[in-house]
Amino acid sequence: MNLLILSCGTRNKVVQYFRNEFAGDGRIITTDCNPYAPALYEGDAYYIVPRMTAPGYLDVIYDICKKEQIAGVLSLIDPELSLLAKHEEEFRALGVTVIGSPYEHCERSLDKWMMYRWMKDHGYPCAKSYIELNAFLDAVKNGEVTYPVFVKPVRGSASLQISIAHNEEEVQFLFGHGEQMLIQEFMTGQEIGVDCYIDMISGEVVSIFTKKKLLMRAGETDKAVSFEDEALFTKVEEFVKESGFRGQIDIDIFEKDGIYYFSEVNPRFGGGYPHAYACGINHMNLIKNNLFGKINERKIGGFASNKVMMKYNEIMIMDAVTE
Repeated sequence: MNLLILSCGTRNKVVQYFRNEFAGDGRIITTDCNPYAPALYEGDAYYIVPRMTAPGYLDVIYDICKKEQIAGVLSLIDPELSLLAKHEEEFRALGVTVIGSPYEHCERSLDKWMMYRWMKDHGYPCAKSYIELNAFLDAVKNGEVTYPVFVKPVRGSASLQISIAHNEEEVQFLFGHGEQMLIQEFMTGQEIGVDCYIDMISGEVVSIFTKKKLLMRAGETDKAVSFEDEALFTKVEEFVKESGFRGQIDIDIFEKDGIYYFSEVNPRFGGGYPHAYACGINHMNLIKNNLFGKINERKIGGFASNKVMMKYNEIMIMDAVTE
């Protein structure tokens, strides 16, 4: 029961956890377009592949699936999630399960405006967002939103090109120097990260891990503390069931004055997942069970609470790659 992890990058811990959980049952195969992606070398075998935007990229991945007898495939970067979902039938014809959400859900997660509209339409509290400059300026005049605000690309990840604007002049500049920009209310309060697994067979939410974020770096959780809150579990489960995601997802939420504001959903492993694993939330095993055709039992909560995760740098040394 071999698993293929695409675009593994620096997610060394994720690859290590998969290798530990699949030991004796299958091999972990990794890919990346960069030979110096350190997580490449944590698997049982690796392939250096073209960029996902290159012609023939999927043919290369299909060949790896055939050669390595792959049973399941997942990616660790946002843009590739839609690509896999879009070609789910081709993978299925090879006997490969795409571990992830349907195409429209991946696209909705990648498009912040689309995600905002879905949350508003379904009654979930969320940060006010504007895709038209004049609509935002009118909202400021009407007192619906105040400075500062975020200005960010509609489609983007890893907090790239996100800026804070403190006045109209800064908003005008930032909005005019980006492609498809979105203006978003600056949220205060406690930021919360949620690691959630929705069974790929039953479609039921079977695992939820929650952490209060203490420090962020480059769009990822750098320090956090685990906690349990039954009201939050209930709200997350309601949101996930209504939205229809599958597999591993990462949710960003703000808590302010007792209200949970949903922010973003990443239908993949987030950078803070190792915190969940260290607290006893083993989503690698849930994925393995699904690949073996086993439905996972629901287990919400019960993890180690009040445990602080602190990231720090590690290094890997290897011979230089020659052409």
